Amino acid sequence: MEITPLQFPSLSGADALGSIAAPPSADQVAPSTGPDTEFGSLVLDGLDRLEGLTDKADGLAVQAATGKLENIHDYTIAASEASVASQLTVSLRNRAVEAFNEIMRMQV
Repeated sequence: MEITPLQFPSLSGADALGSIAAPPSADQVAPSTGPDTEFGSLVLDGLDRLEGLTDKADGLAVQAATGKLENIHDYTIAASEASVASQLTVSLRNRAVEAFNEIMRMQV
C-alpha cells in the first residue's frame, strides 16, 4: 500500500472562495472502492456468519428443549461452532482495539 502526501491546489482570490463554498457534485465524487471497503465488507460478512451460527444453535436448542430434535449431537456441534466463532470475534475485536490505542499513543 502506497502512502502519498496530501496535495493542495494553489488557491488565490475568487477561485479560493468559490472552491471552498461549493461542495463537489455527486458525479464528481467517486464511489468508495479499495482496501477500506474490502475490509469493511469482510467484517460485516464475518458478523453475518457469526449471527447465522448463533441463530442455528439457538434454534437447535429450542428443538432439543421441546423434544423435537432427534440427534442431540447436532445441537452440540452447532453450539460449539457458535462458541468458537464468538471467541474468535471477541479476540479480533480486542486486538483491533489494542492496535487503535497504540496508534493513538504515537507521537506525531
